[in-house]
Amino acid sequence: MLSPKKESLIKAQEDDAAGLVSKTGLLDQPASSDTFAEALRRRDKALPDRLVVATLICDTIVIIYGLIFSFWLRFETPLREVGIPTSPRLADYSGYIAFGAFALILMLTSFGVYERNALLRYRFVSLQSLKACFWWAAAFLSLSLVLRFSPPISRLFIVFTSVLTPCAVLGWRWLLHRYLARSFVAVNLRQRILFVGWNKDAERLAKEFAQDPVSAYQVVGFIGSKGARFRRTHHAGILGQYEDLLQVLRTKAIDMVILTDVAGIKGDIVRLANTCEREMVDFKVVPSYFQILVSGLHLETVSGVPILGVSRLPLDRSVNIFIKRLLDVVGSLVGLMLALPIMAVFGGIVYGESPGPILYRQRRIGRSGIEFDILKIRSMRLDAETPGEVGWTTKDDPRRLRIGALMRRLNIDEVPQFWNVLKGEMSLVGPRPERPELIRNFKHEIPHYNARHNAKPGITGWAQVNGLRGDTDLNERIKCDLWYLENWSVLLDFQIMFMTFVKNKNAA
Repeated sequence: MLSPKKESLIKAQEDDAAGLVSKTGLLDQPASSDTFAEALRRRDKALPDRLVVATLICDTIVIIYGLIFSFWLRFETPLREVGIPTSPRLADYSGYIAFGAFALILMLTSFGVYERNALLRYRFVSLQSLKACFWWAAAFLSLSLVLRFSPPISRLFIVFTSVLTPCAVLGWRWLLHRYLARSFVAVNLRQRILFVGWNKDAERLAKEFAQDPVSAYQVVGFIGSKGARFRRTHHAGILGQYEDLLQVLRTKAIDMVILTDVAGIKGDIVRLANTCEREMVDFKVVPSYFQILVSGLHLETVSGVPILGVSRLPLDRSVNIFIKRLLDVVGSLVGLMLALPIMAVFGGIVYGESPGPILYRQRRIGRSGIEFDILKIRSMRLDAETPGEVGWTTKDDPRRLRIGALMRRLNIDEVPQFWNVLKGEMSLVGPRPERPELIRNFKHEIPHYNARHNAKPGITGWAQVNGLRGDTDLNERIKCDLWYLENWSVLLDFQIMFMTFVKNKNAA
């Protein structure tokens, strides 16, 4: 049983939550703790699954009508005279329409659009839908070019479907999102979360959920693990002790329990998981022992024993390594051809201001800790570094040449590094390489620093396009580098290269 003091605290939190429900219009009648608790008990937990199925059916209908409208626009309007005049019947294109709708639904499914926790996340659904439609249109166009369809499929029809169909899907999804976010249905869609233990991970999660008005999760509170001192936080309140778990699960209509303090309950993890299973509550564990490369956690079986470890990051796969290397070779060749005139002009200016070597070689650490010489156009005086002393360049560094400030702002001093990329020492995109003298200290002072050496260093990177370069917060830079390793894709590399160009252009 809960103590009177704890019961009063829980009661106060229910009143706060009830007021929030009333304020946001999730209930049609004035909210109180009783009506709020009753609404929770009456929640239809199967509703999210039914809504997912409904959205899939509606998406299919919208896609089919989008394809039919594209057919009408291409062949039933004056546009039929564009290109090779032809007048196919709708029945002739019925196969294309059916195949196109089926293929796009499969693509949307593979991009995670039809997940229950995505129902309230319009921005996520929009982004994933656009990605799916892009690859769907590219595949549709490629097939039409390679295969001989009968009747031949119109390229202009494919262009219309590639534009109109995504617009139709996003349009109706926006209306659905507006309705779901403002109606009482949101109560059924949000999963109510209880934390067991409280630490920085729980604080960060609770903060993210609280700041997202359309989050699929709602933090109800947390219960303290054994021996932990209670403290009220800004984002969650204390609902009791670990021994009160069962009663809290039942009275608070909890959907998910997240264990953040593994050490606090020690041998009770199995009992906690079993309790959640009996109460039909999802059980999750924050992997506190794996604070890096978490998306690479993988469970495999070795001689019949399940083993959890970090593996299978995107750039651990041979095919991804090959694709990235192919892009690096092509990109570095193009970069060198474009950079030669720039290097000649700025090299001449550098030599005129400070006679001596134009190119500057500096020892850096690459993938797997292998050292290499990075190339730069010299932007500082020849005597810029005191022997034995290594440090960061700073804003308005007095050691810089007059032309050095412009080169650094536009990253012109970095263009010789296309040669490092061509040699295979660097990549176009990746964590920026650091000097061995600095890393000797960083790997001991900064947690997980050397994990960034799982990939080749890059000319530009996710940290750099987010403003973290030079004399900036190293911990934030490491977080960006690790995020890049976990989320690598070809599209992300192109996005970073585009952002590098745009940011440098704006800076100029």
